[in-house]
Amino acid sequence: MKSPDRYRMSDTLNIGIEIATEAETIAIANGLAPYLKRGDVLTLNGTLGAGKTAFARALIRSLCGAEVEVPSPTFNLLLTYECPKGPVYHYDFYRLEDPEEVWELDIEDAYDQAITVMEWVERLEDLAPKEVLNITLTIPKEGADTARYIQIQGGSVWKSRLQTFEPGRQV
Repeated sequence: MKSPDRYRMSDTLNIGIEIATEAETIAIANGLAPYLKRGDVLTLNGTLGAGKTAFARALIRSLCGAEVEVPSPTFNLLLTYECPKGPVYHYDFYRLEDPEEVWELDIEDAYDQAITVMEWVERLEDLAPKEVLNITLTIPKEGADTARYIQIQGGSVWKSRLQTFEPGRQV
C-alpha cells in the first residue's frame, strides 16, 4: 500500500490511497472502523467490480466481529447488523427503481440511530444525504501499476475526526 496523499483544503478532507490487493482494501476498512459512531453515513462509490462490497464487508466485520456473515445487499437493498457501537445499516441501491422507494427502507432511522453504509447512492438523486464520508474506489486504466485507488472525502467534521487516521492501522 502506498502512503496516502492528503490534500487538506480549508475545511475538507481528501485522502487518496493507492492499493494493490484486496487485503489492502480490507486493512483500510479495518483502520477506518474505530472512528465511526452512530449517525455516521458513508457512501461507497465506484464502478461494478471496483471493490465497494469488499470494503463494506471488511468494515462491517471490523465493527461487528470477524465471524459475522456479510453478503451483498443487492437483492434485498438493505441488510442490518447489530454491533457493539450500535446498528449498522448496509444499503445497496443498485436495483432501486425510484428514489422515493428509499423511505420504505427505514432510511430516517438509519441516519439517526445507526452507522449507515450506502452503495450506489447516486440512485437516490436529490434525496442523498449531504454530510457524509465519501469513499470512492476506482480501477485505473489498463496498464497502470496499481490494482485500485481509494479516495476518502468529507467535510470539516470528518477532517477533524480523521486527523490521526492511518490506512491499515487499527486505533
